[in-house]
Amino acid sequence: MLGGDHSIAEPDVTACAASGGPIGLLHFDTHTDTADELHGQKRSHGTPMRRLVEDGVVDPQRYVQIGLRGWWSEAEDLAWQESLGISTFFMHDIERDGIEAVLEAAFEVLGFGPVFLTVDVDVLDPAFAPGTGTPEPGGMTSAQLLKACRLAARELDLVGADVVETLPLTVEDATAVVANRLVASILTGLAVRKRASGAGPL
Repeated sequence: MLGGDHSIAEPDVTACAASGGPIGLLHFDTHTDTADELHGQKRSHGTPMRRLVEDGVVDPQRYVQIGLRGWWSEAEDLAWQESLGISTFFMHDIERDGIEAVLEAAFEVLGFGPVFLTVDVDVLDPAFAPGTGTPEPGGMTSAQLLKACRLAARELDLVGADVVETLPLTVEDATAVVANRLVASILTGLAVRKRASGAGPL
């Protein structure tokens, strides 16, 4: 699925979990998107992940966030998710340990079983993706995120994925270009996984 803002994750993930939920969630983002309300609204681009957990669609023990930084999310949101066992990796974790180590830890948490991959392009540093709703300096590089998406699709049992919060019309359409490559990387990982499983032609 292609966004749109991150509010589309709620119906997207719910539909993918309908036949066998709750499912795991791998979430790349600057923000947690686990607010109870945003500007007085229970459903917005800042609340979908809380709704998914509260509605039993996503298993919080198999929910991993990667790339968080900046002034938001609120302390109460972080406390709420910590109490449920949601796994969170901040940008300083990536900087200290490297993206490979963070992914290894994330994949261990997600384990076996269905997983949805959701990517907010604002997880990228604005140098790589200036066209997004809430840019935040100090983010992932496009190379790191492309690798992460490719490996996630190869190593996990993905039942769905989305790339959201892309504003295409920026200088040289830089954000649209990287969003396009993120989709291609996810599809590449899925193809490699299928070939390795002997599931027939790609």
